[in-house]
Amino acid sequence: MSVRTLDARTVTALVADATAAPSMHNAQPWRFRFRRGDSAFEVYADLDRAMPHADPSTRALHLGCAAAVFNLRVAAAHAGWEPVTRLLPDPADPALLAEVRLAGPTAAADDDLAALYPAIRRRHTSRHPFTDEEIPQAVKDTLSGAAVLEGAQLVFPGAWHVRTLLHLIQDAEGRDDRDSAAAEELSRWIRVGAPEAGQPGDGVPEEAFGPRKRFGAAPVRDFAGRHPVPGRETAVFEETPQLAVLGTRDDRPRDWLVAGQALERVLLQATLDGLATSLTSHALEWPELRWTVRDPESAMGFVQMVLRLGYGPSGPGTARRPVDEVLDIEGD
Repeated sequence: MSVRTLDARTVTALVADATAAPSMHNAQPWRFRFRRGDSAFEVYADLDRAMPHADPSTRALHLGCAAAVFNLRVAAAHAGWEPVTRLLPDPADPALLAEVRLAGPTAAADDDLAALYPAIRRRHTSRHPFTDEEIPQAVKDTLSGAAVLEGAQLVFPGAWHVRTLLHLIQDAEGRDDRDSAAAEELSRWIRVGAPEAGQPGDGVPEEAFGPRKRFGAAPVRDFAGRHPVPGRETAVFEETPQLAVLGTRDDRPRDWLVAGQALERVLLQATLDGLATSLTSHALEWPELRWTVRDPESAMGFVQMVLRLGYGPSGPGTARRPVDEVLDIEGD
């Protein structure tokens, strides 16, 4: 049902939908400010949640914030508003990543955006095994088209490129195992044990780790590392994972914001199409490996994310920070 009043309750609900977006290690590195005067949201990077070791350029942080921007656009369209978006609207404030002004209520709201709304709460990262069932070409074409709508490119690599990607991800895993700074940074975002009162509503909880890989080549980061988790099962993962590579022509902050919105559009569409999804940025976190992730025969300039797609169980929902921690409403 369309909402016709931008009161505090409506604004809060829109931001709650926005914050269901994925982000690196579920750090949720975003802040929102709502301007009552012109019905506009400002989306800021929360640099206190940056990861200087794994993400020194804040590229991944931009991707996560942009995914939240896309969810905000979808939620607004679902509620009957037309979201008019500007990226990097203030050159003097690089932390201000986007502005989303709600023009309406209007009958001109984007039906294609609104149609994605049911997937916002259903989309979860799955670190479980997928089946060997091949994704139909028609579904792949739809997902590639979703990326194009946001100005990015989604490519399903051939067998030799998939093998290259898996080798690069394995290389990155080995580097991380030998890097104490990487382990220390990652530990900030791992939540092991039963949730306690006052525990942060962020990070990766142990129920989202998925089973430990016994066999298989699927690129699934093991957040437990060498630390045993009582009751955690082992499983056989797919030997030939179905991967997709999302990229942009250039590699500047604006391109990262384009890629983040495209990524979320692809993930929501994949969820509606019955696919389970997960993301792997492992090889992209090492600059010397990131350059080789790209298929040299592809027209893609810069790889921004590697996706694993397939048929299998959806992952569990993970905690989100209370909206009042990330939202300021002008005048309140």
